[in-house]
Amino acid sequence: MLEDIKVPVRLRLAGLWTSLMFCYVYGDYFGLFVPDHLRNMLAGNFGPMGPTTNALLVGVSVMMAIPALMVFGSMALPAAWCRWGNFILGVIYAGIIVMTLPGAAPFYVMFGVIEIALSLFTIVTAWRWPRLKQA
Repeated sequence: MLEDIKVPVRLRLAGLWTSLMFCYVYGDYFGLFVPDHLRNMLAGNFGPMGPTTNALLVGVSVMMAIPALMVFGSMALPAAWCRWGNFILGVIYAGIIVMTLPGAAPFYVMFGVIEIALSLFTIVTAWRWPRLKQA
């Protein structure tokens, strides 16, 4: 028999955000191989969002930095903030992925489905955060 320890909720949440970030990175990396994608990027086009601007790049950078910061946040924030932050951000990021799927390449849809599942697991894990037992 193998010992199966209970993984603390904070560690599960940090692992979910880490997995989500890997899927984001690989999905975007493979997206570079879509024909004409790099040519459009070099021409200053940010896909359906229009021309690439500094404001757009900062906005997207903030959007992508938040999940990366939640890896640490899940381990360091006070429990109530951590729970609600994971719940709310899980909902937001699941919604973002749902909005990006229509018309996406099959590999991106595959990553999107995994990202939605990871976000949903984050939401459920945060919602079920264990309570202190009353003495």
